[in-house]
Amino acid sequence: MIKTIGIITGVDAEAAAVFPGQSANVEALHGFMVRQVYFADRNIAITCSGIGKVNAAMAAMMLVEHYHADLLLVVGTAGKLNGCEGSCFQIVEAVQGDYGASRAEGFVHYRAGAWPIGEAHAEPFHAAVMPETGLPKVRIITSDCFVESADHGKRLHSALSGDIVDMETAAVAQAAVRMDVPWAAIKATSDNADGESAGDFQSNLKRASRVAAEAAERMIMDLPRD
Repeated sequence: MIKTIGIITGVDAEAAAVFPGQSANVEALHGFMVRQVYFADRNIAITCSGIGKVNAAMAAMMLVEHYHADLLLVVGTAGKLNGCEGSCFQIVEAVQGDYGASRAEGFVHYRAGAWPIGEAHAEPFHAAVMPETGLPKVRIITSDCFVESADHGKRLHSALSGDIVDMETAAVAQAAVRMDVPWAAIKATSDNADGESAGDFQSNLKRASRVAAEAAERMIMDLPRD
């Protein structure tokens, strides 16, 4: 049975949307603020890691090492890379979109952490099997880059077959694999990863954050309890 869930978000609005107003305890640890909630017979530790892969991986390790999280869950917003239907998604695969080799013929992608020399391979990290959410299941691409270019988004989608893009999930997935802890993610789209992304993200952040949070809460409720 999963006893403790560590929830990671990239920005404060996403963290605030998860179990809003609920808190058994709030504390600071290694520069992260962690809010603890008890829900559906589980301890839940929620933190905003800050934007980017390094922050997300550090938060993942902190939640596992200090709070003994036996499931890592990324919740928040993302940009949509293609015309897939829906605005909230369950992530089943994650790849890093900025890990690889820069060559004369262009950027070549590899699985994060692999030797980036030789034949290219960008196998995804696979999420844990979770209760059925009714949400579309997608692959997410993560990189330390906020996508404001439709052309760049198309290149990512073409190269890595991702449906949505963010800046945290695949880093949490990589950290989880190293620590032998299952991971999952729920993301709602705030923008279309194009020239309007910055404004759309700001306009849609709170709404999309709450949509993702509500879906995550339902998924946690449906986890087996024995």
